[in-house]
Amino acid sequence: MAQRVLVVDDDRTVADVVCRYLEHAGYEVSHVGDGAAALAAVARRPPQLVVLDLMLPVLDGLEVCRRLRERPDGVPIVMLTARGDEADRILGLQLGADDYLGKPFSPRELVLRVRSVLRRAGGEPADVPPEVLADDGLEVETGPRVARLHGRELTLTLREFDLLAHLMRHPDRAFRRSELLDRVWGWSFGDQSTVTVHVRRLREKIEADPANPRRIVTVWGVGYRYEPADA
Repeated sequence: MAQRVLVVDDDRTVADVVCRYLEHAGYEVSHVGDGAAALAAVARRPPQLVVLDLMLPVLDGLEVCRRLRERPDGVPIVMLTARGDEADRILGLQLGADDYLGKPFSPRELVLRVRSVLRRAGGEPADVPPEVLADDGLEVETGPRVARLHGRELTLTLREFDLLAHLMRHPDRAFRRSELLDRVWGWSFGDQSTVTVHVRRLREKIEADPANPRRIVTVWGVGYRYEPADA
């Protein structure tokens, strides 16, 4: 059965191109042109992924993103942003968007991003055995994609989960932000502030004191390292 993608964009020309490319790639695609209609469409028939423009009538994309993140199903979100909207893009990532593309963009690249996010949403590839990663009350199960802190299940986006799992797989190893973009996002290039935003969000969810992190520490001049409790 084809995976369902909802495209939310009030620019009909852009929406038509995006829908055509996604349909050609084998997805079942629907389209709405404003934020309120997007929320109604998701409530009526939840898609597997939402392609969400930030500049929308009625409700803007940031508000739609925030409300979608309140849903328990955690539908993945790929944002579309204007080139100059860096503050809005970072805010969108902070609200829980899983990926983004700046306009103008290549429809082929969008299809690749959608495919990557959906693949991760479906769990680890078949050739990667499930793991249970544990450290000082923090437990990550990669098979069902569940993370718990002292027994309480954490609400993590796809990228947050993948980033945490990757860092925990390699304790005490410092990763450059460019390395994390490549290994977690699958990007050979991109805005490294994406990594910074996701690290900040993870710290808010797993650290006792996010301002003074103990688990995910900053390695100045390099990037980030996961530091286990017994280090």
